[in-house]
Amino acid sequence: MIHQMGLYGEYFDSIKDGKKKVEVRLNDEKRRKIKIGDTIEFIKVPEQDETMKVQVTDIKIYDTFQSMYEDIPLQDFDCEGWSMKEMIDGTYEIYSPEQEKEWATLAIKIKY
Repeated sequence: MIHQMGLYGEYFDSIKDGKKKVEVRLNDEKRRKIKIGDTIEFIKVPEQDETMKVQVTDIKIYDTFQSMYEDIPLQDFDCEGWSMKEMIDGTYEIYSPEQEKEWATLAIKIKY
């Protein structure tokens, strides 16, 4: 199965360069359909002028982004050297704490 998702340019390029190996999302209804072995087609946003397909190699659900970042090495997110506060603040620019509480979080391990 192929799932389509938008992805900001810097993260898109990081996956393409082989640095980012884990994509972070809410574990919402759309994401719950993703299974190991599926394909994700990322669409570079906001331009929408480039796409890339990756394979899902693992999926892990966490109650909070913090518990995810404590469990997975930060270099897998291409965020080596970041503080926990920087990681969480950066994530809360995209997702709200209310969304995190409602849906929990999803770490999608991918291979380009």
